[in-house]
Amino acid sequence: MAKCDVCGKGLHYGNNVSHSHRRSNAIWKANVQKVMCKVGGGNKRINVCTRCLRSGAVERA
Repeated sequence: MAKCDVCGKGLHYGNNVSHSHRRSNAIWKANVQKVMCKVGGGNKRINVCTRCLRSGAVERA
């Protein structure tokens, strides 16, 4: 799973809890996209989560 190169968001681990309170492992994956962004005067393809894209933390090329 890719990590966001801007904020570092990645996998989160926890438990699914059923109605009878039985627990099983769960993984939540961040919504990470590969996008072309302007980095250091040039264009580069980086992994960015959708929250960083929406907030304008990176400028798309």
